[in-house]
Amino acid sequence: MTDNHNPTEDRHTLSAFDEDLRGLRTLITEMGGLAEVSLENALTTLVRRDTQLASLIIDDDKRIDAIEAKVGQHIIGLIVRRAPMADDLREVLAAHRIAGMIERIGDYSKTIAKRVPQLTSTPPADLQTMLLDLGTGVRSMLKSALDAFGERDAQMAAAVRERDREIDDLYNRLFLALLGTMMKPSADIATSAQLLFIAKSLERVGDQATNIAELVYFAVTGEQLPDRKTSPTP
Repeated sequence: MTDNHNPTEDRHTLSAFDEDLRGLRTLITEMGGLAEVSLENALTTLVRRDTQLASLIIDDDKRIDAIEAKVGQHIIGLIVRRAPMADDLREVLAAHRIAGMIERIGDYSKTIAKRVPQLTSTPPADLQTMLLDLGTGVRSMLKSALDAFGERDAQMAAAVRERDREIDDLYNRLFLALLGTMMKPSADIATSAQLLFIAKSLERVGDQATNIAELVYFAVTGEQLPDRKTSPTP
């Protein structure tokens, strides 16, 4: 009986698959970088009331959407050509879900940018500080989650998930503070309402960063992070 096994062909197949995986990781990293820039620009727009930045955020969102489409095509081709199994398939499917989460983060940044021109007054300094603290916190979480993906670092991913509780608590305090402001006789209801929507968008960015981190942990370890109790969110 003749053995037709060809070790050289196996090496070529593995090399091609590794190349496909690197291409997928590159696309996700590019998406993530654009989402980080978009979020930073949204926060800058909020601080400076720089409405010209809004158009850049919208353009970035279109680029993020286009890359997400490329990710989908890349994954379909990879599965058809390579039929990945076990660990490799887990990473591919995690990357597909992460791409969708990054796309939503781009949408949240665009939403924030679109609401800034509708602010008709400057919020009190304490509310402004809380809002910026929330923005800074979720931006840091997003960066760490994307770094965990790039470095395949399960411990970093787990640490991101733990920070989500802090973001929820800060959001809850800001939510209550904004409601209190809206109840004052001299309140600018329209501005406070827009700030509530902006704060909710930021809180959701934190949720997506947490989801990315959980998927990174699963892709690297094959295990789910243990459930934890979360603070109730308004």
